[in-house]
Amino acid sequence: MRALRRLFAAFLALSTFPASAGDTGLDAAAIATAERLREQALAGNAAWDFVAGLTTEIGPRLAGTEADARAVAWTKARFEAMGFDRVYLEPVTFPVWLRHRESAAVLAPFPQPLVVTALGGSVGTDGPLEAEIVEFATLDALKAAPEGSLRGKIAFISNRMQRFRDGRGYGPAVGARSNGAVEAARKGAVAVLIRSIGTSNDRFAHTGAMRYVADVPRIPAGALSNPDADQLVRMIEAGHTVRLRLDISAETVGQYTSHNVIAEVTGRELPQEVVTIGGHLDSWDQGTGAIDDGAGVAITAAAGALIASLEQRPRRTVRVIAYANEEQGLYGGKAYAEARAAEGAVPLHQLGAESDFGAGRIYALRAGVDDAAWPVIERIGQVLAPLGITTERGVGGPGPDVGPIVAKGAPWAQLAQDGTDYFDYHHTPNDTLDKIEPAALDQQVAAYAVLAWLAAETTVDFGSAPAKAAE
Repeated sequence: MRALRRLFAAFLALSTFPASAGDTGLDAAAIATAERLREQALAGNAAWDFVAGLTTEIGPRLAGTEADARAVAWTKARFEAMGFDRVYLEPVTFPVWLRHRESAAVLAPFPQPLVVTALGGSVGTDGPLEAEIVEFATLDALKAAPEGSLRGKIAFISNRMQRFRDGRGYGPAVGARSNGAVEAARKGAVAVLIRSIGTSNDRFAHTGAMRYVADVPRIPAGALSNPDADQLVRMIEAGHTVRLRLDISAETVGQYTSHNVIAEVTGRELPQEVVTIGGHLDSWDQGTGAIDDGAGVAITAAAGALIASLEQRPRRTVRVIAYANEEQGLYGGKAYAEARAAEGAVPLHQLGAESDFGAGRIYALRAGVDDAAWPVIERIGQVLAPLGITTERGVGGPGPDVGPIVAKGAPWAQLAQDGTDYFDYHHTPNDTLDKIEPAALDQQVAAYAVLAWLAAETTVDFGSAPAKAAE
C-alpha cells in the first residue's frame, strides 16, 4: 500500500515540480497559504474561546463519569459548529476508577494534617490505616530493601522531580508513582506514599495513574504535596519514628464506553490519506483540566478549523482527534490505533502530532519520518521560524496518544512546547484556566495550522517512523 502511494506521489511530483534530491513537493501557492494561516491564527482567539468554554461549562472530565459524557457531547457539537466537513464518534471502552475521599495525618511525634491525594487506580484503605512510615530516597532504594522488611509499615518514596523546559525530569521520577505500590507490596508494606511527581512548592498534591500486577497484593497508594513530603523528611532526618494515619476511599467499578471525538477536513485528491492532530479530552478530577489537556484539544481544533475555512481543501485529509481517557492508560490512542490497524489504514497515516504538554509556547519542530521526507520538514520549519520555532533533527518523540499508531509504523511530528512550569500545575487542583496565556495559544494554533496544512498538501510521502525514534 505505501509503495503504491509513493509511486503515485512521485508521478504527481514529476508532473508538477522539478525533481531533485531535496524536493519538498510544495509549490509557492501552498507556502503562501501556510503563511496566511499563520498570520490569521496570530490575530485570533478561537483556541482560548474553546478551552474557556470546555473548562467553564464542563469542568473536570474524569474518564467514565457523567462529566466525561457531557464533554464528548459538548466537543462534538463544538466541532460541528466550527465548520469541519465531518464529525463523528469512535467508541473507547475502559475500566472506571472513582475517587471518594482521602486524608492523611501525622500521629507521632508531632501530630498534624498532611495534604494527600490518591493515585489513579488505587484501592482504598478500607477505613483509616495507622502505621509507621519508612523513607526511601528512590524507587531503586525501595527495590533493594530486604524481603518482608516493610511488613505492617507504609513505604514513603521521597525522590524529587527536577525542572526542565522540555520536561525531561518527569521520566526519571515518575517510576515511583507508576510502580511504587507494586514494589512496596513485595516488601510487605500495607500502603505507599510518594512525593508528588511535580515541581511546585505549592501545597497541592499531584495525582496520576499507578499500576498493579497480578501476582502482587494491591495496597493503597497516595501522593503528598512537596511541602508535606519535606515535612516528613525533616522528622525522619531528625531521628524520629513517624506514624501516620491514611484514609483513602477509592474503587474501580466496571467498564464504561466513552468516545474519541473526531473532526475532518476532507482531502481534495487523496481523502483516504490523513494527517492527524489532536489532544486528549479527559482530565483528572481535581482541577478543571485546562492545561492537561483542554488546551491541546482547543489548539488543534482551532488549527483544523482554520484549514476548514479555506476555499480549497488540502490534498489529504486533516483529522482532529479529541482522544478519550489518556490519563488512565492511553485508551483513546490505543483504540484509535487498533481500529486503523484492523482497517489496514495505518499506512494511510501521513503524519501524526499531539498537543499534550500544557499551554507554553512552541519552540521546536521535530519529526520521525523517512530521510527522503526530511526536506519537507525543513521547509515547514522555515514557515514556522517567524513564530520563534527552530527545527531539530534526531530528537523528540510522538505525543502519548500518537504513540500507539507510531508503534505500528506511522510517522510523527512534534511541536515541542515550553514546559518550564507545566509540572507546577500538572494533575493538581491548580490546573485551571488562569494558567493559560491567550497569545501563547494563538502561537500554537498558528504552528499546528502550518504543520497540518503543509503535511497534507505536499506530494511527498512521509514514510514510516524510524525505528529508533518510535521507541
